[in-house]
Amino acid sequence: MCLLLVLTGTCLGTLLLALLVGSAPLPISEIWSALGDETDSVTGSILWRLRFPRALSALAVGGLLGVAGTLIQVLLRNPLGDPYVLGVSGGAASAALLAMLGGLSGIWITGSATLGALLSTVLVFSLSRRGDDWAPTRLLLTGVIVAAGWGALISFLLSVSPAARIPGMLFWLMGDLSDAATPAVPLLLLALTLGAAVLIARPLNLLGQGEIQAAALGVEVLPLRTTVLLLASTATAAAVTIGGSIGFVGLVVPHMIRLVAGSDHRIVLPGAALLGGALLLLADTLARTLLSPQQLPVGVITALLGVPVFLYLLNRSTIGAR
Repeated sequence: MCLLLVLTGTCLGTLLLALLVGSAPLPISEIWSALGDETDSVTGSILWRLRFPRALSALAVGGLLGVAGTLIQVLLRNPLGDPYVLGVSGGAASAALLAMLGGLSGIWITGSATLGALLSTVLVFSLSRRGDDWAPTRLLLTGVIVAAGWGALISFLLSVSPAARIPGMLFWLMGDLSDAATPAVPLLLLALTLGAAVLIARPLNLLGQGEIQAAALGVEVLPLRTTVLLLASTATAAAVTIGGSIGFVGLVVPHMIRLVAGSDHRIVLPGAALLGGALLLLADTLARTLLSPQQLPVGVITALLGVPVFLYLLNRSTIGAR
């Protein structure tokens, strides 16, 4: 519980930082005075129309990726499991690029990405199923192959796209929260996904010890795994639809939480949501400010932060296993 309080404070701290800094820095006094002023001042417009919605969206997307990464690592019983390993990101990206290539924008790109993510999930479900079961190894291999297929389609779409549209398409592929202006939807999805995941936290603890042992202790393994896969796919689809392809958050965050709190998913799941949100919000703030007024893709920042952190965690776990 103490860890969750610390992580909640971290989220609030990164939220405040995101509101303060940018191409036009805002003092705390101006932010406080603008809390009740949404449109009648420059500060109010910057705060309510730009920074606050984007910051809340970053918190929600990071939280979704953290929860999805935790669930997939349990589902596959593989510490290298990642929200994008099942091809959901590739399906969403392919559909979004097709929409961009067709001259669509806004809600059409969001809707297309959602449909692409759902299509990829159905493909992985269907192709990896044998009888009434999905073996973790077969599910992982199917996801890798489907993701490779989507990657080939993305490369093809980029190669035939008009030169004027390629920069925007590449920017979206590397992660982009600049159009995230409606945080209520991702926040609601995060709350629903996290709530459903916490409800099955005890069975997840048993599943992490092995399917045979979980079944012997009364866990219905197949329905549980199906529920986990649906929750992880939904969370990933929502994150990709809102923020594009943002790597390393779902891979690194569960490891960091387990390093401190152990493997009890009653703590790991909400901890991953809080830390994932704080990490992505910090990365997005850096993406907005490092080369201000130019913005960097947030996926570049998460990769720069995630690679050394993951290598450190991997090295620490290797030393501890000796």
